[in-house]
Amino acid sequence: MSIFEKLTSDMKDAMKAGDKERLSTIRLLRGQIKDAAIDKRDDLDEEEEIVILSNAAKKRRESIKIYSEAGRDDLAGKEQRELDVIQSYLPQQLSAEEIEKIVDEAIEETGAQSMKDMGRLMGAIMPTVQGRADGKQINEMIRQKLS
Repeated sequence: MSIFEKLTSDMKDAMKAGDKERLSTIRLLRGQIKDAAIDKRDDLDEEEEIVILSNAAKKRRESIKIYSEAGRDDLAGKEQRELDVIQSYLPQQLSAEEIEKIVDEAIEETGAQSMKDMGRLMGAIMPTVQGRADGKQINEMIRQKLS
């Protein structure tokens, strides 16, 4: 079952349960996936759906940070609840140790030695962790290792 099909099924369940917040988030995600499929003029594969969900999760994390800094805990809470729904459709997130191992392997494979190699490292790492790790977290770990 594709992510889109799971979203459709869960949307029906949320309607029946009267869970308006979950329903709203699921509809938004379905719309984003549909828009991308229309732009592509073909159905999306699961990897492409994961990219869309990852981007949606990233936007929520950024919003949570901004709202929290501004003292708008009500809006940060709403974004957090949406993020929880989105993450339920994403693959299991990698732990910090797993990410560190992947970064170390990539540094060894590419021979990266300085911050000038950051782009090459990110290019090597991101396809393997897509949807399972936040790019910002990987970026920070690379910075620590190469500094």
